[in-house]
Amino acid sequence: MAQSQDTRFRIHINTRPQAGLIERIIFFVLGLFVLVAALFFVGIALIAGAMLAVVILLRWWWIKRKLRQAHEDSFVEGEYRVVEPSITDQGKPRE
Repeated sequence: MAQSQDTRFRIHINTRPQAGLIERIIFFVLGLFVLVAALFFVGIALIAGAMLAVVILLRWWWIKRKLRQAHEDSFVEGEYRVVEPSITDQGKPRE
């Protein structure tokens, strides 16, 4: 009776047969192609990201430069001299 229970719950695992040499070579070549293509896409993405960063930094510098120039132009420059009150001035002397 113990033997009949053991045979009833036996698990069969079907394994895939080993790939042949041609199949391994084809998968290796395809994997290598996918890897090279992925590296090209990563390289292109890095170059595009670097170009975008340069454009953003140049725009930021340009706006900062314009704001600094506008700030410097907002001051009125000129010459002046201090006038001291004299005896000949009419009116009350300042205190």
